[in-house]
Amino acid sequence: MSNRFYDFSASLQQLEQQNLYRRRRVVDGPQAVELQVEGRRLLNFCSNDYLGLANHPDVVEAFKTGADRYGCGSGAAHLICGHSSAHHALEEELAAFTGRERALLFSTGYMANLGAISALVGRGDCVLEDRLNHASLLDGGLMSGARFQRYRHADTDDLRVKLDRTQGRVLIVSDGVFSMDGDVAPLPDLARLADKYQAGLLVDDAHGFGVLGRNGGGVVEHFGLSAEHVPILVGTLGKAFGTFGAFVAGSAELIEYLMQKARTYVYTTALPAAVAEATRTGLRLLQAESWRREQLQALVGHFRRGAEQQGLRLMASATAIQPLLVGDSGRALVASRELADLGFWVGAIRPPTVPAGSARLRITFTAHHSLQQVDALLAALGEVLR
Repeated sequence: MSNRFYDFSASLQQLEQQNLYRRRRVVDGPQAVELQVEGRRLLNFCSNDYLGLANHPDVVEAFKTGADRYGCGSGAAHLICGHSSAHHALEEELAAFTGRERALLFSTGYMANLGAISALVGRGDCVLEDRLNHASLLDGGLMSGARFQRYRHADTDDLRVKLDRTQGRVLIVSDGVFSMDGDVAPLPDLARLADKYQAGLLVDDAHGFGVLGRNGGGVVEHFGLSAEHVPILVGTLGKAFGTFGAFVAGSAELIEYLMQKARTYVYTTALPAAVAEATRTGLRLLQAESWRREQLQALVGHFRRGAEQQGLRLMASATAIQPLLVGDSGRALVASRELADLGFWVGAIRPPTVPAGSARLRITFTAHHSLQQVDALLAALGEVLR
């Protein structure tokens, strides 16, 4: 093609040279602890299916039954003719689960964050975000048109300084569990600051729901907080819930406002009703089967003790996300490939997903892993990183 606009070869070559090129790998079969990946059987330590619900027979059956009743597509946006009784029931159940008046379904977590933030603030307002927030939260803040600032990671002193310097309406935005570090936001302190400065507080608990809290209520339950402390709560359904989609939960007035103003809700097709039915089953399992959270915590504790004995550089995380700091992107890639040769799938996370010089192996656990599999991973890590 002669048009130079379409010549991406130099950019792609540069990514390759910097060890930042991303490649997809084709999986055959459902999500599980063992996956068939391009002809190889690998033990999967990179999935966000924390509770092992993505292929749970009850969730699969609910999806099939939902497809029989509602078909495959929803046909339109929620505000046209795409809002089914399955969607409505799921929203009511998510509201009850989170202890809020209402919940609103979005097609993806990215769309939930873009839509909510850009609807709640705009030109003349201010957004303050944790430096390590997920890309969707950062993009939502930038897209909103509000003054955008990032505070140092989990540093409420830095946040306080920035709040002192801001005027007008302010929205504080944070992940609940940080997806690449696995640590938990200082939510009680964020809530106190939001109250003191009369700021809004939006928390995306994508990686906390199902995993943290006695009933799987996530980071809010983990800290014993209420809807008053965290008025705007975002969750995704494609991780511990085992399905797909996202939601925002809050007061009835907040949800009504987002229905009117969140462009990523108003102007997109509703997720399939069959997915909503499968999620309703996942939500019931998530709450009822506490053994999944207990198993997950036991695995994490076992892994961290073993890693400490081997002198591995784990980051400070008590969640299912256990990042092992490598530093150099090339070394992280080599380690990931060598682990695959030994039968383990562990993702190499590199910039710009993480800050420069902090490339890592992002190890994640599900409730279906066994202690023996964790021990096997530890042995492989010892061999690869020796």
